[in-house]
Amino acid sequence: MAMIDIEYRHTDAPIEGPEARRRSCAAMASYLKDLVCEMQMADISCKFIDTVVEEGPNSVLINGRTVAQIIEGLQIKLLESDDSCDLGQGGMVTFGRPTLDWKRECIEDVPDTIMKNAIAKAYADACKDEIPVM
Repeated sequence: MAMIDIEYRHTDAPIEGPEARRRSCAAMASYLKDLVCEMQMADISCKFIDTVVEEGPNSVLINGRTVAQIIEGLQIKLLESDDSCDLGQGGMVTFGRPTLDWKRECIEDVPDTIMKNAIAKAYADACKDEIPVM
């Protein structure tokens, strides 16, 4: 069975940028713990490690690779109304930043859509690398 290891490496410094989606390291750690809990409830083997480092940028590693490394080359786009299952219903109006807009130097600003796509890609890669049991 494929395993997902999520490690959040961060300093104790405050998050730079008031527009970050998660405004503290504690909020980011809580978000990642919730994702791990959801995966465990879906019977996906995963674990979360919260590591405090002395210096360097904050980062999330999924099976040893950063989110940016995992999604590099992927084309992530939202479903158009014609492709979604709510065809014929009005679209929801949202205000604020676009869903896929994020500051790559601030991992706490990563959108939920991109984080879940990175986890799914890491999981697919881990499953692909497994040796099938006969």
